[in-house]
Amino acid sequence: MDAGSLSSVSASKSKSRCPLQEQYLQRRNSRENLDRFIPNRSAMDMDYAHYMLTEARKGKENPAVNSPSREAYRKQLAETFNMNRTRILAFKNKPPTPVEAIPNDFSSSVHQQAKTAKPRRYIPQTSERTLDAPDLVDDYYLNLLDWGSSNVLSIALGSTVYLWDAADGATSELVTVDEEMGPVTSVKWAPDGRHIALGLNNSDVQLWDTTANRLLRTMRGGHRSRVGALDWNNHILTTGGMDGQIINNDVRIRSPIVDTYQGHHQEVCGLKWSASGQQLASGGNDNLLHIWDRSMASSNSSTEWLHRLEDHTAAVKALAWCPFQGNLLASGGGGADRSIKFWNTHTGACLNSIDTGSQVCALLWNKNERELLSSHGFTKNQLTLWKYPSMVKTAELTGHTSRVLFMAQSPDGCTVASAAGDETLRFWNVFGTPEVAKPAPKSNPEPFAHLNRIR
Repeated sequence: MDAGSLSSVSASKSKSRCPLQEQYLQRRNSRENLDRFIPNRSAMDMDYAHYMLTEARKGKENPAVNSPSREAYRKQLAETFNMNRTRILAFKNKPPTPVEAIPNDFSSSVHQQAKTAKPRRYIPQTSERTLDAPDLVDDYYLNLLDWGSSNVLSIALGSTVYLWDAADGATSELVTVDEEMGPVTSVKWAPDGRHIALGLNNSDVQLWDTTANRLLRTMRGGHRSRVGALDWNNHILTTGGMDGQIINNDVRIRSPIVDTYQGHHQEVCGLKWSASGQQLASGGNDNLLHIWDRSMASSNSSTEWLHRLEDHTAAVKALAWCPFQGNLLASGGGGADRSIKFWNTHTGACLNSIDTGSQVCALLWNKNERELLSSHGFTKNQLTLWKYPSMVKTAELTGHTSRVLFMAQSPDGCTVASAAGDETLRFWNVFGTPEVAKPAPKSNPEPFAHLNRIR
């Protein structure tokens, strides 16, 4: 793959485009417009310019008016204000104003406040990188993008799953499933960053070892139709299907199904386990949001939900657990709802609801600041950064020309990848740089120690 070649952005499907090829804007010829200089008005001394264009010219045109006293005054001005300069226009910025020493009579509290004042973070308004994603399925109910703890991003394009290594930009193809099985409808990295689960259109679920590029097992029979939502809870892989079922699979054992959650009447499109692994949030096309408690799971019968929340008026796909408050969940509604709601999952109370004005496709919390990022559909197809809990807009990031269906966050929490119906994958440095970069979690192959022995 030639990463330096040009590629055009097109919303139409084109199999000739190379997947995950970086896009470059065509640069102007460097030899053009070499004689064009634009003065910097803010760097010019306007008083001096006015003097040179009016009074100084008068003196040159009519020397008789220059009396000895006027000439002496002119020389004094020239020495004081450096009026012996010859240039009026300026093309560079003024030098920074020197900082004066702080008087000693200021209180120590003022000094302390100046030291602790945190500068406002700069948020780039454009994506730092754009990759082609041809054949990306434009389906709101699927989950086709994920970023693993080993800093490798996975994306499903049609029936093929690609891996993009963020460290060196290398792209590899993991698998292309058979036509009768595909397309791929969901992807999700395991916590170890080595294994990945794939949900398929024919209701199968595959588990792959990406380092060995090997299929470990295929789980069948749990669902009756496509599997569009996946999430991990240690060694438990939770799957959500178009049949409305949610299934917990213990990937270490031969018969993996250990729990079944039944509460949705239509397709399950959102699944997220809390950081503690105790609660599961599920959203569906039936406009329902369920909270399930792990301790209530039953292998003998369908598990009863902890909370059944009916406030949304459209499909609930976007789900995000708060990293700094374990029982706080954010959820986003589809085109007929357009709202982001916040829930206390212990009590089931709705804490706040805001109208975003457009379809909410995905949600991500900032791991370093109290901020929430949302991606949207018509009309702006934007990413919006919100300050929590005031929900004041901090930034709006535009560039996609179709609804931003999927978002994934880098392991260090700084960069966000977004994939849209315009068949592009964009990277945004929206969450800044943490004060202390957290290392990626170490690989823990123990939960999968038995996988190699399972046929």
